[in-house]
Amino acid sequence: MAVALLAGVLCPPATQAASTPPPTVTISPLPGTPDATPSTQISFLGVAPSALSQIEVRGSHTGNHSGRLEAYSTGTGASYLPTHPFSVGEHVTVTALETANGTHQKISTSFTIARLYVTPRKHSHSRSSKPLPLPPTVRTFVSEPQLHPPKVTLTTPAADPALGDIFLTPKDEIPQQGPMIVNPKGQLVWFSPLPPHFEATDLLVQRYLGQKVLTYWAGSNGGHGLGEGVIDNTEYHTIATVKAGNGMQMDLHEFDVEPRGVAYFAIYEPLILNLTSMGGPANAIVDDGVVQEVDVRTGLVMFEWHALGHVPLSDSYALIPRIKGAVWDWFHINSIDVERHKNLLISARGTWAVYQLDQTSGKIRWTIGGRQSNFKLGPGVRFAWQHDAIFLPNGTIQIFDNEDDPEIEDRSRGIDIALDFATHTAKLLHQYVNPGQKILTPSQGDVQQLPNGDHLLGWGSIGLVSEVSPAGRLTLEMHLPAQVDSYRAFRIPWSATGEGSPSVAAKRDGASGTELWVSWNGDTRVVRWLVLGGGGSGALKSLGTFARSGFETAMRVDGSPRRLVVRGLDAAGRTLGQSATLRP
Repeated sequence: MAVALLAGVLCPPATQAASTPPPTVTISPLPGTPDATPSTQISFLGVAPSALSQIEVRGSHTGNHSGRLEAYSTGTGASYLPTHPFSVGEHVTVTALETANGTHQKISTSFTIARLYVTPRKHSHSRSSKPLPLPPTVRTFVSEPQLHPPKVTLTTPAADPALGDIFLTPKDEIPQQGPMIVNPKGQLVWFSPLPPHFEATDLLVQRYLGQKVLTYWAGSNGGHGLGEGVIDNTEYHTIATVKAGNGMQMDLHEFDVEPRGVAYFAIYEPLILNLTSMGGPANAIVDDGVVQEVDVRTGLVMFEWHALGHVPLSDSYALIPRIKGAVWDWFHINSIDVERHKNLLISARGTWAVYQLDQTSGKIRWTIGGRQSNFKLGPGVRFAWQHDAIFLPNGTIQIFDNEDDPEIEDRSRGIDIALDFATHTAKLLHQYVNPGQKILTPSQGDVQQLPNGDHLLGWGSIGLVSEVSPAGRLTLEMHLPAQVDSYRAFRIPWSATGEGSPSVAAKRDGASGTELWVSWNGDTRVVRWLVLGGGGSGALKSLGTFARSGFETAMRVDGSPRRLVVRGLDAAGRTLGQSATLRP
């Protein structure tokens, strides 16, 4: 990385670059990977498929593997898909011939197949067919009777409403879990309830193949995620879903979609390992931390990195469990940030460290924090059990420091760190805390730098969202009900057309009038509602126009029309959507 950080603080100068040119092709599984899966594909990234020939894949037990080569939609490589799986414990070698500009060179990798642990399926209890009373912690709507999002309480009004809406993924003690957007007043914009026992994380706006999209992870959570990434357009239509490859499952902690059509995410790979040398059991269940890059359009794995083989197990601060059947989550990868030079910045909660990975070789370029930091940490820099490590545009690293360990700091916080590669030191530039209370959140959370210089803090497991000015003043705060949390929180400008068409409910108001309720889940552009009504046949006429009021607008019109239609109008009076005909 050759980006200036702050005055006098620079990333590695060009003289630190390797003297020999890096290989042009990255082959995954990377050389030395100790825990590839039996169904792994061989990924060749950074070369035209036509430049590959003489591909040979051989397992030490299973012998030669035939297969087929499938190209990535990005034109940046291809995956070799073996026709039959590898066997547990065998060593696999891969060789191929790369031809570029008339020059031929042999390329290769070798790796070992792991003994995987098959996570038992948890059978969920069937829910009673009898409807349960809704708790007071959820919202109800006349026009959307099946929608029950959690209430959001605004305690500090937004100082700058133009900064955008708030993106949440409420879960735990609520009847419905799912992605949710609220406006700066805390009013619902969009909520998409997921099936029972499913949850969402990491809802945000990204760019995919030239268009703005809404992305999130959805799935089940049994200590780590088993699910998929969802990509919706600005009409909330799902245009793509992303799944992990190589027989693994996508975890909930990160879903990074790059504009060119690839996705990066984390995986928790459960293995059986012998930990007797560390005082653990001989058949311990261990979660490895894996990064995958996947071509969204083809589903092919383009790149795969495993923490095992790159980070020693002894670097973990997590204790080895002594209970039979318990999983040792030694690494706990929880964020992936793709840098502009395509290196990766990852956060590992279990080792209290942030790593920069060279995506070409998969090697760790440097580490900050933890037991083997390459940088001397200045006052206030040390962090623990952290989340959400990213590079800011000026080269500063920003981290959500959970702590949950009063021996280091007595509160959770967001921090900005500058790295000086000349002196190998790390300096704390800023920290962001809640000015009104000392918060220590044990899990989840993030920090987001906003365009006006404020910082949004999602406090994870306690369901609180705070925005803090550069002067440390609280400029927005809202919270979910008790026992309801949101993995991350973001604030982003959002413009969208609602799902389907507006929803309307009506009730006769005696003989003198009709009450109506209208909403359009997800819409941000309607400013007025036009009510049209009439008899059993013939043209409908205007019965009134009403200003939009929050998610659901209550209205009343004179008379008892036999047919009703409601249209949503924008600021210029144009029709954006129309409800189905209602016959009260």
